[in-house]
Amino acid sequence: MSIKTMIYASMMVFAVAGTATAKSGVLAHKYRTLAGQEQVNLQKTYGGKVLLVVNTASKCGYTPQFEALEAMHAKYKDQGFAVLGFPSNDFMGQDPGTEKEIKDFCTLTYGVKFPMFEKVHVKGNDTTPFYRDLKARTGDVPAWNFHKFLIDRNGKVIGSFPSKVKPDDAAIVSKIEAALKAN
Repeated sequence: MSIKTMIYASMMVFAVAGTATAKSGVLAHKYRTLAGQEQVNLQKTYGGKVLLVVNTASKCGYTPQFEALEAMHAKYKDQGFAVLGFPSNDFMGQDPGTEKEIKDFCTLTYGVKFPMFEKVHVKGNDTTPFYRDLKARTGDVPAWNFHKFLIDRNGKVIGSFPSKVKPDDAAIVSKIEAALKAN
């Protein structure tokens, strides 16, 4: 085999590997449902959907955003959209409860039905792998609770919105609607 052929073959291997990585995207992780035992493969369950990933907290000034998040989830879920919530106690201890307490609070206070997952770390040395991947793709680390990452149907992060941007803000809604229309 000539050097030229070997170089070409190597380039093809890297190209195929890159395509596989791009296809699996940022969702190549498993997380346990909130207060449950079921492990959810994010890629298998949510691949091909438009996702709004949010680090949540129960005792934060932004906690009322749960209402708008649930409304968005309900409005767009039949079009291939989901909100994914990840409780975190990383910011001034604003989600100190057990997972059961968090789940009960979200359900009873805000009627949350969108998928919620185990309590995670979204910053620092203990950052969960999913949030490490989100940071690697955007350069953004949540600066507070209710930071939002928007992921398209191909697993590409297409938006990162700080806590103060409400879920129903026109900037988020327009990006969600455009992503839902895209193939």
